[in-house]
Amino acid sequence: MKQKKTHKSAFFSVKGNVIHVLGDLKINNTATFLNDIAIFFRANPGSDFSLDLSGIEELDSSGAMALHSLHQTAKKFHITLNLREASPETKNKLELFSPVSNKTMQPGKHGPFFYSLGDKTMWILKEYVVTFFYLVSDILFWSVRDIFNSKQRRKGEFINQAVSIGVNALPIVASMAFIIGLVLALQSSSQLRNFGANIYIVDLTVIAMMAEMGPLITAILVAGRSGSSIAAEIATMKVTSEIDALKTMGLNPLRFVVVPKIYGSLITLPFLTILASISGIAGGALAAYLYLDITPEIFFNRMPEALYEKDIITSFIKSIVFALIIVITGTFFGFKVEEGAEGVGRSTTSSVVAAITMVIIADSILGLMFY
Repeated sequence: MKQKKTHKSAFFSVKGNVIHVLGDLKINNTATFLNDIAIFFRANPGSDFSLDLSGIEELDSSGAMALHSLHQTAKKFHITLNLREASPETKNKLELFSPVSNKTMQPGKHGPFFYSLGDKTMWILKEYVVTFFYLVSDILFWSVRDIFNSKQRRKGEFINQAVSIGVNALPIVASMAFIIGLVLALQSSSQLRNFGANIYIVDLTVIAMMAEMGPLITAILVAGRSGSSIAAEIATMKVTSEIDALKTMGLNPLRFVVVPKIYGSLITLPFLTILASISGIAGGALAAYLYLDITPEIFFNRMPEALYEKDIITSFIKSIVFALIIVITGTFFGFKVEEGAEGVGRSTTSSVVAAITMVIIADSILGLMFY
C-alpha cells in the first residue's frame, strides 16, 4: 500500500490517510483552501482519504459549497474521499447548502420509434390540447357570467378593446376585401364571357364574398393584426409579473384582461365582416363594369336574386366563431410564454400561425355544415 505523505496547510493537515480541516472556512479564505487542497490531491493521485471536519470552528455558505466541491476535485485525480467525522452544526450547514443536482437527458439516446411518438403525443395532449380546453371553458364561463357584472373590469375597457380590435382594423380590412373582390371578378370574367354568362358574375361575387371570402378575409387580417397584439400584451404582462400582481390583488386575470377583449371582438367582428363583404362586392361590381359591360345599376338589381338569407346567417355565425378563436388563441399563447423577451416574440408568432390555421379549419367545418 502506498504511504501517504504528511502535509500541513493553514487550513488543513494530513495525518496518514485522514485530512483534518481546521479553523474557520468562510468566504474570505475558501479560494486559498481549494487551491491548497487541489495541489495536495495532484501530488497524491489514486489514493483513498477520509475527511475529518470536526476541527472546523466557523462555516458559512461559501465554505459549505467548497467542501461539497471537494468530491469533484478528488474525482479528477482518481481519489476516493469519504466523510469521517463532523460536528452536528457542520452537518446541518452542509445539508442546508447542498448543491441542487441538474438532471439532464443524455443526447443521442432515443427510445423505440412508437414509444417516442406516443410520449410526444401525450405531451402535446397534456401541454396544449387539455390546457387549451380548460382555458376555453374558463373564458366562456366568465364571459357569460360577467355580461351584467362589470366589477372586475376596468371602466371603459370594453370600448377601448372594441376600438382597438374593430374600428382601427376597418381601413385595412375594407381595402383588402375590395381588392380581393376585384381580382375574383376579374379572374372569373374571361371564363364567363366565353359562355355568354356575363350576368352570373353578380351571383359569383355576392355569394363568394358574403358567405366565404368576407368572413375569412376579415378573420385572417384581424388574427394577424389584433391577435398578435393580444398575445404580445398578455405575454408581456406575464413576463413582467403583472399577472401575478393581479392575482395578489384578488383579481382574476381572465376577467380583468381577457373578457373585455372577448366582448370587443364579438361586437365588432360581425360588423367588420359585413363591411368587408360590401367592399368585396363593390370591387366585383367595378370589375364587372370594366370588363363585362355590366353597369352598377344592373349589378345591384341582380343582387337580391343571388343573395339568400342563409348566406347572411352563415357569414354572421362564422364571424362570431372566428372572433372567439382569435382572442382565445392569443390568450392561450400569451399565458404559455417563457424565457423573457425572446419568449414574447415566439409566443406572438405562434399565436398568429395557430389562429390563422384554426380559422381556416373552422371555416372548412362550418362550410360543410351549412352547405
